[in-house]
Parts: sequence; C-alpha cells; structure tokens
Amino acid sequence: MRRPLIGVTTSRKSGWRIFPLVAFNLWLAGGRGLRWVAGKPADLDDVDGIIIGGGDDISPDLYGGQIVSSAHFDPDRDAMERSLVTHALERRMPVLGICRGSQMINVALGGRLEQDAYATYEKSDRHWTILPKKRIDILPGTLLARQAGTAPMRVNALHSQSVSTLGRGLRVAARDSGGMIQSIERIEAPFALGIQWHPEHLFYAHRQRAIFRALVNAARAATERRDQIEAVERDAPY
Repeated sequence: MRRPLIGVTTSRKSGWRIFPLVAFNLWLAGGRGLRWVAGKPADLDDVDGIIIGGGDDISPDLYGGQIVSSAHFDPDRDAMERSLVTHALERRMPVLGICRGSQMINVALGGRLEQDAYATYEKSDRHWTILPKKRIDILPGTLLARQAGTAPMRVNALHSQSVSTLGRGLRVAARDSGGMIQSIERIEAPFALGIQWHPEHLFYAHRQRAIFRALVNAARAATERRDQIEAVERDAPY
C-alpha cells in the first residue's frame, strides 16, 4: 500500500534540523514527509495531508493583535500557511498543526492568539524544554482523546504564544493546569488537530506517535475516498 505523502511547512531558519524528526515520525506512522518552506512551491495537489510546523511567531496583523518588539515574524510564511490551511480544509484534506501550526489553524479560521501567554495565564507552569515536563489535561469526547486517551499527558513546551479566541468550527481539546489552551480541533470533519507541544521530539512515547498515526490514517482515508469519487465520475455513462 502506498504511503500517504504529507506536506510539512517549516521555518526557513530551523527547518533543516526539525524536518528530519517530523519525517521520521511520519515514517513510523506509515507515511512520508515533503518539506515546504516559504518562497518555494507548495502544491496541495502533490500531497495527501499537511502539517503546519513550529517556529516563528505569527504576525498579529493576521488577527488584530499588537506588535511585540521581541517577536520574530516571517510574513511570507504566514501568508503561505494561512492559504494552505484554508484550501486544505476546503478540499477536506487532513491538517495537523504543531505549536505555531496549532495557532495558525486557529488564525486561519478567524481566531485570535495570546501574544504573551504566560503573562495571561500566570498559574501555568512555564517550561522551555524538549523534555516532557509539562502536564496537560485532555478533554473527554474529543478527537485527541480518541487518539491518545484521557489520562493526563506529559508534554514539552517551547512556546510563548497560545490560542485565545477560538476560530470557526473549533473546540478546545486540552488545557494545562493554569487553563492555557494546549490543543484545539475541528468539531466536524475533515480532520484538523492543533497541538501546542512538539511530539516530533517525543517519538519514544506511544501516545505521541498516535497523533502522527491519526494524521496518516486520515490522509489515507481521504485519498481513497477521493479516488473512489473520481472513479465513479470517470465511469459514469455520459
């Protein structure tokens, strides 16, 4: 069976070292990864699903926030990823957002962000590590719960921003101990899941691998459904 191909957006600065980790996780899950960076072609016709990766802060110009002087923006990447999310969902193509990617899913659907999340959520444990030291609570009945269970999860944390106001058709799937949103997801199909942590660093944890496996399975199912529709249309007697 063909491995679904997943387009993975990355930072122009750090993507060279992050993409191999993401691609490794996709391979373990039965898929393949294709790296995308701003300024180069990123065609949804070439892939079966997408991952919006981590990295630069999202410009507040996209959601009406205030510019923070210490933030690092990439307007070309912002434009590329917002377009990819919008058009992927229109095509019913599955989307996974990692850290910045979770925030971009929210912004692309009309939501807003907390630019200084830990100033707003003062009771949230602040960690800056790829190690799973932060505890989050997964809400029952969510897509994330179906994939990773409802037991408290230990994750890593490398973010300063977080989701605040939810975008259209989204719900909260997990929060940390201080109430900060740690995961969002679409209420209805197609598959769209955003997670605030970096599961690519936690490939040794089966619950993290399950997230990549869910994306790959959704991509395979969407591709098979599209192929069936095209076959019926091709064979129709007219």
